[in-house]
Amino acid sequence: MWEFIEICCFCRLLLKMATSAVDATGNPIPTSAVLTAASKHIGTRCFSENVEFLKCKKKDPNPEKCLDKGQQVTRCVLGLLKDLHQKCTKEMDAYVGCMYYYTNEFDLCRKEQEAFEKACPLE
Repeated sequence: MWEFIEICCFCRLLLKMATSAVDATGNPIPTSAVLTAASKHIGTRCFSENVEFLKCKKKDPNPEKCLDKGQQVTRCVLGLLKDLHQKCTKEMDAYVGCMYYYTNEFDLCRKEQEAFEKACPLE
């Protein structure tokens, strides 16, 4: 009996972690559901960092040459995720939770997407 209760509590904890964009300390968790839900915002806010990274990769296929550009992209995305979660926590968590549940199928999460984009419009 106790074993079952412990498993249920663990499952609830895993589901909560999977449906939130941040961990308990407020740091972004870039899961596929989080990144997919925030993709429009990432494309807008981190555009220049992504372009510079792609230019670097095109110019030199050696991965070491573009590490700094990749770190700039990562820093931008993680900062954006933290900002989005602070500005519209409820809407982002609902959208991320839906995307997680439906394996990133946009069509099944349009209601949550609309609420998220209304609460956190593209800049």
